[in-house]
Amino acid sequence: MTTELLKREVTVSSNQAPAPVPASGDTFGRIGQLETRLARNAREIEAAQAVRYRVFVEEMNAQLSPEAMSSRRDMDSYDAFCDHLLVIDHSIPGEIEDQIVGTYRLLRQDVARANGGFYSASEYDIEPLLARHPDKQFMELGRSCVLPDYRTKRTVELLWQGNWAYSLKHGMSAMFGCASFSGIKPEEHAVALSFLHHTVSAKGEWAVSARPELYNNMDLMPLEAVNTRQALSALPPLIKGYLRLGAMVGDGAVVDRAFNTTDVLIVLPIASISNRYINYYGADAGRFAG
Repeated sequence: MTTELLKREVTVSSNQAPAPVPASGDTFGRIGQLETRLARNAREIEAAQAVRYRVFVEEMNAQLSPEAMSSRRDMDSYDAFCDHLLVIDHSIPGEIEDQIVGTYRLLRQDVARANGGFYSASEYDIEPLLARHPDKQFMELGRSCVLPDYRTKRTVELLWQGNWAYSLKHGMSAMFGCASFSGIKPEEHAVALSFLHHTVSAKGEWAVSARPELYNNMDLMPLEAVNTRQALSALPPLIKGYLRLGAMVGDGAVVDRAFNTTDVLIVLPIASISNRYINYYGADAGRFAG
């Protein structure tokens, strides 16, 4: 689920608080008691980090930095300048920080350029992709996670409502980011990885490859040996969701030992998003607006 990686583990020191996000215009949608919006202050970002810790460490057995493990928050230097999309359940008693049940980390190209680059660049050679599209603005999706009790259609819809509204607001042309299979043995996902390789590989102007020193071949089975139904069943829900939207997958998987995952790079040009989903969420992202 992580995107969001042989990740650049740069720890946020205790006196380096994440930058607050302005409150105006940051609420993107509501369904019942669930709301999706951007984090508005350091406390909410820290609460999102705690949700990430619960999923990545307690559920997926990630091994984070000593400071992250002791604070029980998944955190790194990117948190300070990324935007943090939240799903909030207002029916949960307590403070707003207790109500965060899902999160995505969003990084726009102009912000990435001003702060040392995209997070995914630690695993994938994305510079040639960016160079082929000088007229486009890219947005990185990372650190996607939802608490177990909220892995429902409504939560996913709100996360995508938020991503879609955010991309429209900032004039984004394409989204990308890493999505993960559980475990660090690509061969255990041979059917699914081979299916992705043969059917949805990013080609031509959208081609992108894993860094050579991290590259793991995804072509583990010939196409005729791949059972489509079995492959689709083996795909993590997040990856299936991306494919339904019209996403492609980069060349090569990357083993992320710290997060106990095998990662693939998702590439989703805005122009490729299925009209069915644009119509559902609204061309102006108004489907679930308040």
